[in-house]
Amino acid sequence: MPSLDICFSPELLPLYDLRGKVAVVVDILRATSSIVTALAAGVTHVVPFSELEECRALAVQGYLTAAERDGRQAEGFDLGNSPFGYLDGVLAVKGRGVAITTTNGTRALHLSLGADAVVIGAFLNLEAVARFAREQQKDVVVVCAGWKGMFNLEDTVFGGALAERLAGEFDTTGSDATLAARQLWEQAKPDLAGYLLQSAHVRRLNSLEAHEDMAFCVQLDTYDLLPIWQDDRLVANA
Repeated sequence: MPSLDICFSPELLPLYDLRGKVAVVVDILRATSSIVTALAAGVTHVVPFSELEECRALAVQGYLTAAERDGRQAEGFDLGNSPFGYLDGVLAVKGRGVAITTTNGTRALHLSLGADAVVIGAFLNLEAVARFAREQQKDVVVVCAGWKGMFNLEDTVFGGALAERLAGEFDTTGSDATLAARQLWEQAKPDLAGYLLQSAHVRRLNSLEAHEDMAFCVQLDTYDLLPIWQDDRLVANA
């Protein structure tokens, strides 16, 4: 039986051997939620970068550019890190590629590329992630983007939700990290949005008046779509 483990922060990834495994990169607020939404809105592919200037350079190739630092849209970019940037109709996104860089999520993705498969997880596509894990029948590591290398609540709770979906088909009891995440999810699931109001990052976003983003990002199974890493970019898994 394959196992599911949870890495609470990219800083802990050196302790995990990702070879032969599926890495599920998650940054609920908001990078992975935005990537899922972008592809659902008709973006052809997403190219993640760690640095602002690398991301900005793709504008000359016709890419939309999306950049966030410390929760705010970086100056000189088309988009920030809100999923509504792909839904509000201000920019025509369908058929375009997006170059993106964020404080936490894109870094976690690049650090996970040693895995056999790298996919993007969010509450918005939770069942699509679970289905892919079942199909692959490989050990899964949920890589939580956290906040600047530290643990965060919302990414860990996602790991617990995925563990619940896969319980009985995957070993979800062999890791204390998975057990802890599952217990947090049990507390959170009756009122996920309300539970996460105590999260430091939710309070950070609310101070930036991004209340709608949080409410959107904690919806379950809005999209039946899985971003997967192929040929140095993220595309929707067919």
